[in-house]
Amino acid sequence: MRNQNLDPFFRSSIGFDRMARLLNEASRAANQTPNSYPPYNIEKLAEDDYQLTMAVAGFGDGDLDISVENGSLVVKGAIEDKDEGREFLHRGIAARAFERRFDLAEHIEVEGAKLENGLLHINLRRVVPDAKKPRKIAISATKAATIEHHRDAA
Repeated sequence: MRNQNLDPFFRSSIGFDRMARLLNEASRAANQTPNSYPPYNIEKLAEDDYQLTMAVAGFGDGDLDISVENGSLVVKGAIEDKDEGREFLHRGIAARAFERRFDLAEHIEVEGAKLENGLLHINLRRVVPDAKKPRKIAISATKAATIEHHRDAA
């Protein structure tokens, strides 16, 4: 992969430090072998609603841990080894521990999670605080206009 120099962009931008970090991590990850376990889908359900679905066959809700750390959604899974004394002729169901991280955009909050038929569904929503929503700015009269108004009244 060819490296891109983004310095000109960041010279004229303020507050994009997190994006610079994400771009660096993405370019570094592109050069590594991708981690494909467990498989997952990311869906946009509505304008501000998303759902992350992970295939976690064999994991119970007590085997999974979901947390938000430093702007990242972290999903961990670990199953206690209960296979002592069992002899497998073929073992195709993965039961290995995993940790998946997903970087969250600003104002994305985890609404909840449910485990259903071997699929872990995590619902996310963009919640923009009122202070960050677009607002109308009133234009006040300048002092010069006020002085002329007084002169006309005299």
